[in-house]
Amino acid sequence: MNDKLIIAGKSYSSRLLVGTGKYKDFAETKAAIESSGAEIITIAIRRSNIGQNPNEPSLLEILPPSKYTLLPNTAGCYTADDAVRTLRLARELLDGHSLVKLEVLGDPQSLYPNVVETIAAAKTLVAEGFQVMVYTSDDPIIAKQLEDIGCVAIMPLASLIGSGMGILNPWNLQLIMERVQVPVIVDAGVGTASDAAIAMELGCHGVLMNTAIAAAQNPVLMASAMKKGVEAGREAFLAGRMPKKLYSASPSSPTAGIIASARS
Repeated sequence: MNDKLIIAGKSYSSRLLVGTGKYKDFAETKAAIESSGAEIITIAIRRSNIGQNPNEPSLLEILPPSKYTLLPNTAGCYTADDAVRTLRLARELLDGHSLVKLEVLGDPQSLYPNVVETIAAAKTLVAEGFQVMVYTSDDPIIAKQLEDIGCVAIMPLASLIGSGMGILNPWNLQLIMERVQVPVIVDAGVGTASDAAIAMELGCHGVLMNTAIAAAQNPVLMASAMKKGVEAGREAFLAGRMPKKLYSASPSSPTAGIIASARS
């Protein structure tokens, strides 16, 4: 089935995007990402070494740009200025790389996005030629504004980062998908494979996760489960589910032409 995810003009076979943090070591990071089948991997520039610390092991040694599309992100940034500065550094370290994930957080407890600062950062980054995939709230009005600014993908939360609570407001996700034309990728809150499948069944174009895999008892096995969940959910969406109804008004077995009972 030729069903590609297209972001900023580039096509991908996998609709699962994964992060690189919270694993016990680089070996587990590499094994889990390979098991996920992901082609786009996010890297927190403030927390991962991709060359800015020459005396430390670099994440790029196990996850080379020749094999993966790297998605530098601004995890840990709480202002637009910090986010813009961080992604400028990423572009310099990655030889002009322009595809980035923008997230500007509102507070360190909930990690809920600060949409005012997010919009400000998005305007600056788009004007500077970045291709911005943006983490945001599940507000359809904000999502449309971010698309109009020029973001190449909208990434609404399913629930709070790291919560594993799954999709708490499917209706808002559907409103966002009705209003924007760029890919909608659920980001944050997925806890297990069924959450990923539900996101895809709703019609989302992809799912991004980190904690759900890295914090599992067996991250490599969970990565494989997430891969299958995303694929199953996408196929179910494309297949078109049967309508929901309280009961079936007609039996599933045919009644025409059957032999009449002895009493008839």
